[in-house]
Amino acid sequence: MNLYILDLARDDLIDGFHFYEDKENGLGDYFLSCLYSDIESLKYGAGIHRIVYRNIHRALSDRFPFAIYYTFEDTTVFIRAVVDCRRDPSWVHEHVKEGE
Repeated sequence: MNLYILDLARDDLIDGFHFYEDKENGLGDYFLSCLYSDIESLKYGAGIHRIVYRNIHRALSDRFPFAIYYTFEDTTVFIRAVVDCRRDPSWVHEHVKEGE
């Protein structure tokens, strides 16, 4: 499987990096490392996660309270959003719809 991180998801990862880096020096790098590992695991497990909106699946991060929203077609996984699970659910829904 190929992975493609869409612009909205890339922006989400950058925002998460800054949030954690502001908390402690180096924590932003650890955040990105963990999330990229979670994203990389979708090469082998795409499609096993719950569908939360139309054909968008949600995978939960192992180490951080973040969800990875993705779709897949043929041999490509499209990462559409990477969202902090502590956000308001209605905001998350609208944000994920932006990534369509």
